Amino acid sequence: MINPKIAIVILNWNGAKLMQQFLPSVIEFSRGDSTEIIVADNGSTDESLALLKDKFPQVTILDLEQNFGFARGYNEALKQIEADYYVILNSDVEVTAGWLESPIRLMEGDENIAAVQPKILSYYQRTHFEYAGAAGGFIDKYGYPFCRGRIFDEVEEDQGQYDTVTDVFWATGACIFVRNRVFHEVEGFDADFWAHMEEIDLCWRLKNRGYRIVYTPESSVYHVGGGTLEYNNPRKLYLNFRNNLWLLYKNLPGGQLFSILIVRMILDGIAATKLMGEFNFNGIKSVLKAHWHFYQSLPALKGKRKLVERDKQFIKPEGMLSKSIVFQYYIRKKKRFSEIEF
Repeated sequence: MINPKIAIVILNWNGAKLMQQFLPSVIEFSRGDSTEIIVADNGSTDESLALLKDKFPQVTILDLEQNFGFARGYNEALKQIEADYYVILNSDVEVTAGWLESPIRLMEGDENIAAVQPKILSYYQRTHFEYAGAAGGFIDKYGYPFCRGRIFDEVEEDQGQYDTVTDVFWATGACIFVRNRVFHEVEGFDADFWAHMEEIDLCWRLKNRGYRIVYTPESSVYHVGGGTLEYNNPRKLYLNFRNNLWLLYKNLPGGQLFSILIVRMILDGIAATKLMGEFNFNGIKSVLKAHWHFYQSLPALKGKRKLVERDKQFIKPEGMLSKSIVFQYYIRKKKRFSEIEF
């Protein structure tokens, strides 16, 4: 394909200050006749739209008129955007020179690559990886996500240790390059997730269809993180626990589903006990609420599994850690990705 059409799509909700800070780098380093920068506004009530019209006339505005959340917001936006490749980009990301080149080159060279993630570095500690994505995402058998360069809250310094193009399990929603055709083939994000882990669910479904998810170090961006909800926010905690159970129920092969869910619920109980020891009562409420809503949503989840089963798309996930990352991190004290035993 000669000069594929690229749509850089930033979903915004009341992020006028973030756009004023970060849009200039996106504009500066994303020039090209076949590249369009689009801000899809999720019903902002601040001065976002006025700011875009006044300060950034080169940016296309797509007004969604209400807050659909991250997952459905992107689904609604991407239905209306024609491009060969989408770049789903958070509003709190600073991009760098040449950031578009390697991901697009990789996908142009292999039709089986569905999505690519660049290196995600911390905006505030620029020598280190950033929590949400780092050098590519992985997951253990019980559904706990981790990254090359970040396990739980342990974030590594970037010393070039992950400077190879690598297949990963999931790519971060903070900055993910995804092929238009395959995004719509799997019907995009699961809108019920609202936000958090919807990108892991998307990547898992893509892997179940035999596609590759790839990380490239030849493209780097700097991410603030926690731009919409802080990492310790009770709402974020609730979404992470609930969506993680949904993720497992939707995507695990049938022979593994029951046993893994039982262990995962026990581990969630241990997490709740830890929160109790920290007197984090809002956190405990978030975990209990997440489990209650998981049980309530089982009929809908069974329907989603049936759709996958109909297409015979359940496979043993390549790249999933066959052991417990919780055990390796907390008991065996394996704090770096390079120490993890797959």
